[in-house]
Amino acid sequence: MAVTKFVLNETSYFGEGARSVLADEIKNRGFKKVLVVTDKSLYEVGVSKKVTDLLDEAGIEYGVFHDVLPNPPIANVNAGIAMCKEIGADVIVAVGGGSSIDTAKGISIIMTNPDRADVVSLNGASNTKNKGLPIIALPTTAGTAAEVTINYVITDPEREIKMVCVDEHDIPIIAIVDTELMASMPKSIAASTGMDALTHAIEGYITKNRNTMSQMFSMKAIQLIYDNLEKAVNDKDQEAINNMGLGQYIAGMAFSNVGLGIVHSMAHQLGAVYDTPHGLANAILLPTVMKFNGETSYEEYREILTQAFHTDATRFTKEEVIKTFCEKIKELSEKVGITQTVGDVGGKVEDIPMLADKAMEDPCKPGNPREVTKEDFMRLYEEAM
Repeated sequence: MAVTKFVLNETSYFGEGARSVLADEIKNRGFKKVLVVTDKSLYEVGVSKKVTDLLDEAGIEYGVFHDVLPNPPIANVNAGIAMCKEIGADVIVAVGGGSSIDTAKGISIIMTNPDRADVVSLNGASNTKNKGLPIIALPTTAGTAAEVTINYVITDPEREIKMVCVDEHDIPIIAIVDTELMASMPKSIAASTGMDALTHAIEGYITKNRNTMSQMFSMKAIQLIYDNLEKAVNDKDQEAINNMGLGQYIAGMAFSNVGLGIVHSMAHQLGAVYDTPHGLANAILLPTVMKFNGETSYEEYREILTQAFHTDATRFTKEEVIKTFCEKIKELSEKVGITQTVGDVGGKVEDIPMLADKAMEDPCKPGNPREVTKEDFMRLYEEAM
């Protein structure tokens, strides 16, 4: 039997108002100065204030870096490092979606590994020597699970690529999944990040590196997301939002350890080239890529249909399994208002060869259950146009 390694974060809190533990955790662990990393929109609408108010009440010193952009570029990480040094922070509190938490991870790693000050050097599987500056992550979206993963994604605008950095030293020491913070998400963001979480769960379930433990987590995540996304987005149902917060986290526990596939390989390029929000890119591509992967993964699709999608597919033919599985995903996407195509988010037919070239080099590609060529990528992008 092959040896299986599984890495999870140290401590997690879940539920409405879970952020109330933040100040005590900071004090009990002996931290003195906090760098809060968030994005401008959360800062301006007061979501991050729900966190910094707790620091004020506890008399904890902090500075706020609130310039994180969607698809955060290298410059975001460098600016955050400069502020972290300037205020002498010994812990980072990341408030936001994947963009904020990923930026915090980049800052964290370079703060303790100064030999890797060039952010580009962190691309791919990293060999940093030191654990990053401690991070406490408070996600505001039910999607990326960045609070529990060893991955982070930073955009290199010069090369128009997304760098997928994989490093056990970046995992937050504490995840605080406070669904009150998630409840303030606009409908479009709740929908796209929820579909991002579903993509993580499905790709994690079928990836080449899947194992018994990862599939246990992935299947439970698929069940929670499929049953709760529509109510969380359209009805703002608090119980459904709570379940989405849990589902996306559980999906992260799995894919962080076993990897993803070519939905992400393709979505990363849409984000890097057209600045397409990552969750939306995944949602657009998911049915098309799952149809392609069905040739090798139809038995896993049968399991998901039967156990999570409320469809008894035990007697379905291979073709019926693939068709029904892709239809179920597309239906859910449409129910939460996602009907766009690659063309709708700026994709151009003449760019397809370039996008395919970039997807071929993406670190998520090797985990895909079906082998893929540049020609396959070109055909998939064209179908998704």
